[in-house]
Amino acid sequence: MSKTNYRCLAYYLSVFVVVIGILQLIPLLVLPFYPEEAKYAYSFIIPGLVSIVVGILISHFLSDCQYERLNKNDDSILVVSIWLLAIFISCFPWMLSGQMNFTQAAFEMTSGFSTTGLTVCDVDNCTHMFLLFRSITLFVGGVGFVLILSAALSDRYDLNIYNAEGHSDRLLPNLKQSARFIFSLYSVFIVGGSIAYYLAGMNVFDAINTSIGALSTGGFTTIGESIYGYHSLPIEIISIVLMLLGCTNFMIHFNLLRRKFRPVLHNAETKFMIAMIIIFLPIMIVNVLNTGYCATLGEAIRVSAFQFVSCLTTTGFQSVESLSVLPFGFTTVMVILMLIGGDAESTAGGIKQYRVVVALKGIWYSIIESHFANNVVKVHFIEKLDKKNVLSDDEIRSTTTYIMLYIIMFLLGSLVFTLYGNSLGDSMLEFSSALSTVGLSVGITNFNAPGVILWTAIIAMFFGRLEVMIIFKAIMKIGTDINQRVLENNKEA
Repeated sequence: MSKTNYRCLAYYLSVFVVVIGILQLIPLLVLPFYPEEAKYAYSFIIPGLVSIVVGILISHFLSDCQYERLNKNDDSILVVSIWLLAIFISCFPWMLSGQMNFTQAAFEMTSGFSTTGLTVCDVDNCTHMFLLFRSITLFVGGVGFVLILSAALSDRYDLNIYNAEGHSDRLLPNLKQSARFIFSLYSVFIVGGSIAYYLAGMNVFDAINTSIGALSTGGFTTIGESIYGYHSLPIEIISIVLMLLGCTNFMIHFNLLRRKFRPVLHNAETKFMIAMIIIFLPIMIVNVLNTGYCATLGEAIRVSAFQFVSCLTTTGFQSVESLSVLPFGFTTVMVILMLIGGDAESTAGGIKQYRVVVALKGIWYSIIESHFANNVVKVHFIEKLDKKNVLSDDEIRSTTTYIMLYIIMFLLGSLVFTLYGNSLGDSMLEFSSALSTVGLSVGITNFNAPGVILWTAIIAMFFGRLEVMIIFKAIMKIGTDINQRVLENNKEA
């Protein structure tokens, strides 16, 4: 295994540090509209300018690295480092303003960049600058740092980084065109959603921020009661549409815009989502009716449909006053939906529907093949946008491994939450919300929560956004480099 080119990694990181610094300055745009918040400006200016200056200086001193390529698996170290730096730098506005300590700020920013939506912020008393800052983290976290840089600059920042961040949706001939298409589509949806929310009764600021929260499947809102606080059916319907757009594979969007409907209908994830609607939505409706939570069928459909979409898309919007009063059967289905998550190549979290389909097909094929003679070789397929791709044993094995790791993390994290006096049901709902980057909460993660609870959730959100394996790859690569360095030193000695 080749040694990591850490000088090259430092150069790449310096470029992203400049981008992260610019993000810190964007909230200043609200000052002309809310001049009374000027006293908080320094909280953004200091970390923003320091990041930009430091990034420029490092990139200048390492400019000879700008045309070097990353070695194998170096991309995993770079992507993990980018996200860690973004979270770390973005903690400073909260700390400098005196609103949060480091743990609380790290939780809030990890939740934002991972598009989770869990919060320790007193949203109803938060300034517009900080509310916008949270939405900016959702926007960036949804499309990804690398995609934004690729859209703004060029392909020279390496396709390997793009793939390592969780993208493989190369829609157009080159990376820059693909990135710009996704970025443009994402922006158009946000603008359209903002207009729809405004027409439905929101003010401009709430409309923009809520649209970002819905499409990024992040779930941050500008009022403490989430979507429930608006008591508006049109706003709930707009939210459902935006959440579904956000959790949909960008390749599906691409085909729909080209009026190619057959590939979408024959896509394995599309079929699986339809199956989940048929199976789980009636269960949720019947459960809230039988338990008396909802008095009428119409109310049951409204509550169930919204929370079904909110959980499956891993958005975390809430259309009920409190999750703690929902029936146990209803919340059990919510946990299952959160763990499954949305489409691959979307802003949603969770295991992802494609992986679940692969695992289910693997189980089915294993059962079927047990009835055939050992010398019979059968080729298995999975439909991806009207193309029958061969489903190899290696893909089934790697997918099953990923799901098992995910479930193990879910169980361990839920156990940690129970150690602090929380019920198993609440712990599973809260931790699955963190791990699947959903954001629905029964109150376990809050401003005064123990540090262990918050850091457990931080780790879960981080692993959930970067999808576990890339973090393990980065840790293993660094460990290998350290071992190689120790061996070299021993030889020299």
